[in-house]
Amino acid sequence: MLELISPAPRNCQRFNRRGFLKVGCLGWGGLSLADLLRARAHAGDSGRPAAEDRSVILIWLDGGPPQHETYDPKPEAPAEFRGPLRAIPTALPGVRFSELLPEHARLMGKLSIIRSMYHDNADHYAAAHWMLTGYLGSNALDLAPQYPSAGSIIAKLKGARRAGMPAYVGLPYTHSVGIVPGYHGAAYLGVGYNPFVADGDPNSEGYGVPNLAIPGGVNPSRLDGRRGLLGSFDRARRDVDASGLMEGLDRFDQEAFRLVLGDAARQAFDLRKEDPRLRDRFGRHQWGQSALLARRLVEAGVRFVTLTFSGWDYHSSLESGMKNVLPILDRAVASLISDLDDRGLLESTIVLVMGEFGRTPRMNTTGVPGVDPVPGRDHWGNVMSVLAAGGGFARGRVIGSSNAKGEVPKERPVRPQDLMVTLYRQLGIDPDTSFRNRSGRPIPIGSDGQVVQELIG
Repeated sequence: MLELISPAPRNCQRFNRRGFLKVGCLGWGGLSLADLLRARAHAGDSGRPAAEDRSVILIWLDGGPPQHETYDPKPEAPAEFRGPLRAIPTALPGVRFSELLPEHARLMGKLSIIRSMYHDNADHYAAAHWMLTGYLGSNALDLAPQYPSAGSIIAKLKGARRAGMPAYVGLPYTHSVGIVPGYHGAAYLGVGYNPFVADGDPNSEGYGVPNLAIPGGVNPSRLDGRRGLLGSFDRARRDVDASGLMEGLDRFDQEAFRLVLGDAARQAFDLRKEDPRLRDRFGRHQWGQSALLARRLVEAGVRFVTLTFSGWDYHSSLESGMKNVLPILDRAVASLISDLDDRGLLESTIVLVMGEFGRTPRMNTTGVPGVDPVPGRDHWGNVMSVLAAGGGFARGRVIGSSNAKGEVPKERPVRPQDLMVTLYRQLGIDPDTSFRNRSGRPIPIGSDGQVVQELIG
């Protein structure tokens, strides 16, 4: 619940106020400040939206999807590596996907696939943290988030694209490896930059976002009075606040009042306004309707939306598992990309599909002993695949490759921090921007990542 008065986080540091535009050049592009401003001024001439106008939809496949059964099949590999599914051709000659992703295959000309992502870590927690933040930090022995997610950083630096909307939304059940909101959260940036949680099943007739309702018996004038009183207290407390805590709480409270008193967010979350035929196209289930809701949210002005789709940890029964989840994912993701494109929103919306790691190239032979003996694939951080579309990213491109058995990168290895830096670049954010962590040390948001130039259109 988004409460009007929130509990204070234990640690929160103030944003380093140095502007991310530096005199001379930008860290990621070598452009002078004058060059950047000139490029922004002419952005409309090219018909391509400026970075300031872009949004992000992250489809997070919690548990770790298998590269062989999704975007990097190995039909020529031995059976124990190849797995149970066939490969089919895509719209891009020579590129094949899993037979259970026919809609993805049809749209290959509108998206790109990174087949050489890696971090060499097989711990769910460490891997999820790394993929979502660009930093190795938390692990199975220390679950607490150590660094802020890309969504939280983008929410802090960019805010919502339109007034009256949250900057960052999580649905349909916002978590990573069972932790809420987990590594999707803001860590030392403070609770004000956590995702606005809109959990629930958008496919349900009774779906609503209770966070947006005015409490019973409270009218808007009383809320306005309470806002003024809180503001006066906050100004007094800010005078002695050296940690930056008030900044996060101020934003949290301000957003709460804005969302509850306004109507824009409630309208954006109302799927009843969509054509039933379009809802059918996405799929009348939680995943499909969440993807449609994500489109509505970015269209209304939300900057970053995370969709958490769980259920990818198939140590056993891989074939039946994939036949359950992949057709649903195929339809939801393909409908999302097509709908964004049809509405002229794909160039202004980045779509990413990824999980914390891939799966072992050789299928196990025992499944889960004593529970489910049917073969599956185990954890594998040595190589994985990531889908990227829209937002100025290249279309119809495969970046990197894995070796013949899908074990390790063969060409153009890409790390999580490289993807983060590339994402920031597309949003006009300098990856050298720093925030102070809990010990007061400035931490650059881009770690040591490098832009994946092949992904830039």
